[in-house]
Amino acid sequence: MHDNAVLRLREARLARSTRPFLARGNKVRRCQRCLLALTQCLCDTLVTAPSRSQFSLLMYDTEPLKPSNTGRLIADILPGTTAFQWSRTEPPEPLLSLISSGDWQPMVVFPASDTGESRKVYHRPPTTGKPLLFIMLDGTWSEARKMFRKSPWLDTLPVISVDLNATSAYQLREAHGEGQYCTAEVAIALLELSGDVVASRQLTRHFTLFRERYLAGKAHHSHKVTAKLEESI
Repeated sequence: MHDNAVLRLREARLARSTRPFLARGNKVRRCQRCLLALTQCLCDTLVTAPSRSQFSLLMYDTEPLKPSNTGRLIADILPGTTAFQWSRTEPPEPLLSLISSGDWQPMVVFPASDTGESRKVYHRPPTTGKPLLFIMLDGTWSEARKMFRKSPWLDTLPVISVDLNATSAYQLREAHGEGQYCTAEVAIALLELSGDVVASRQLTRHFTLFRERYLAGKAHHSHKVTAKLEESI
C-alpha cells in the first residue's frame, strides 16, 4: 500500500482518539487508503512526480481524518511532503528543524489581506536560491486563520499569497467566502508558478479524479438511501 505523511498522521490521530470519528458520509464503506467509497477507489491510479519545491502541511485537529481533505492529495503525488498536527502550545519539532536547517526557503501560504502590514508577502514564488518549502495551514478557513494568528514561531517567515483568479472546482465542502480555495488547488498553482510543471499537472489530474469520484460516491450513497426510504413507504 502506497503510504504518505498524511496517512501516517491520520493513524497517529486515530490512536489518540477516545471515541470514533464520524465524518460526513460515515456510513459509506470506504477504502482506508484513499478514503473514497470502495466502488470509487483510485489507489491504482496514483503516479508520483518529481518536484524541487516541497510542502509541509500543518493540520488542524481532525483534518487528517476527513475523507474530503485534499492536503492528502499533495502527499500522494509528492512523496517528500511532510505533515504535522498543529498545537497552539507545542510546535512540531521536526517542522522547526526543517525551517531552521538552512536547506530551504520556507514560507507560509496565506492570503495577503489577512497578514498585517509588517509581514513580508510574496505574490509569486522566488525563482532563485534554495528550494522552496511551502508551509500550508490545512483546515477550514477559520481554523487556518487561528493557526496563523496563534503560531508565533511562524511570525518571522515570509508569506506567499497567490490569486488563483478562477472559480474553485472544489465542491466537497462549502467555501466561506469568495476567493477561498482548497489546499490542493493552491498547491497546484504554487507548483506551476515555481516551475514544477510536471508535478503541477500530475496533482491537477489526481485532484480532478479525486473530486469526480468523491462526488460520485456521495451520489451513489444518496441514491441507495432514497431507494431504501421508498421501499419502506
